[in-house]
Amino acid sequence: MSQRESGHVKWFNEKKGFGFIVNQEGDDIFVHYKDIQGVGFKTLHENDPVTFVLDKGPKGYKAQDVVVSAQEE
Repeated sequence: MSQRESGHVKWFNEKKGFGFIVNQEGDDIFVHYKDIQGVGFKTLHENDPVTFVLDKGPKGYKAQDVVVSAQEE
């Protein structure tokens, strides 16, 4: 099983249902709304801290099993 990674949301387009997460190494990782955990309308907001599983897809790396982490204050 793959290890969870952490990062933050770079941007996410609610209308198109995809965006990018930046991992701790500074790489842009594609994310699709179907890979966001939760029920109902799934979205992410810029700079949200997230954890995810990194997967190699046909077009490059993508985030799966994305969970928004608690904001640090």
